[in-house]
Amino acid sequence: MNRAAVLAALASAALFGVSTPAAKALLGVVHPVILAGLFYCGAGIGIALLRALAALALNAPAARQQPLARQDYGWLAGAIALGGIAGPVLLMLGLARTAAATASLLLTMEGAATALLAWFVFHENFDRRIALGMACLVAGAATVSWSGTPTIESFAGPLAIIGACVAWGIDNNLTRKVSLADPLQIAQWKGLIAGPVNLLLGLWAGGSLPRELAMLVGGLVGFVCYGVSLALFVVALRHLGTARTGAYFSTAPFIGAATAVIALQQPLTVQLVAAGTLMAVGVWLHLTERHAHAHTHRRMVHAHAHRHDEHHRHSHGPQDPPGEPHAHAHEHDALTHSHPHVPDMHHDHRH
Repeated sequence: MNRAAVLAALASAALFGVSTPAAKALLGVVHPVILAGLFYCGAGIGIALLRALAALALNAPAARQQPLARQDYGWLAGAIALGGIAGPVLLMLGLARTAAATASLLLTMEGAATALLAWFVFHENFDRRIALGMACLVAGAATVSWSGTPTIESFAGPLAIIGACVAWGIDNNLTRKVSLADPLQIAQWKGLIAGPVNLLLGLWAGGSLPRELAMLVGGLVGFVCYGVSLALFVVALRHLGTARTGAYFSTAPFIGAATAVIALQQPLTVQLVAAGTLMAVGVWLHLTERHAHAHTHRRMVHAHAHRHDEHHRHSHGPQDPPGEPHAHAHEHDALTHSHPHVPDMHHDHRH
């Protein structure tokens, strides 16, 4: 298990979880779709500035990461359309027609949708231990999201929220397809495209731009809690696969609730303790996974940031960058061996 990637996934969840109490504070003065647009605009602009500063500081245009390739843009466009635009719009339509308690519980389906799509559509490997861990994490998210007896007055609202969860589940699986590319570049383009589109949709829906201070706060929250969170999420996708990354990301509601207890001095409840226990069990099941068997790596040529580990033993030409880690196109020969692994970008074989 790549512990650095696990920490990246949990940090991504923590940052996104913190955005929930921040969004609740801003929703009193900002239209929901406008706020989503501000968050994404802040993410795109902030990450673009961060990339520029990183390039200057490291004196390397790509900052040791491989830029998006031509074949990546189709996957990224699908991820932006579904996760950055369709998901938020469906959520807002659903929230307008659904009780808060019902909506909170339905939103926990994103983690389940991500995992189910990864397992049964994109054929990512899993076993009973991973499935049980995912179930504990989703149950913990549902527990912390419980805010009263859920009711369904009409099916339109809940179906829209379920549609949003499915859209985000597909988004996560499509983003994994481009996760070998620069995570900051992926976050930048997602923010710069989804942000203005959501702003226009919010204005069309009757919203208006807030005062300068609210716009600034929304942009800063978007940069940290959406932009940096997404970049960390992409790093985790690269090394852990979609389902496992989505499982760790399911801790976001608990982290948001725990933040509210600390920052907003809300009471610590039995519900929150129960949710934390379920999530701790789920994370432990995933962290202690050991999956090892003889497997064959097919021959492939691709480009991404790497070190010369057991999967990257190749020669270099005069144009390849020195030092490690570095990014350049390289070839993997066919190889059969056995070692513990997870379904990262080098282990997407069938079982």
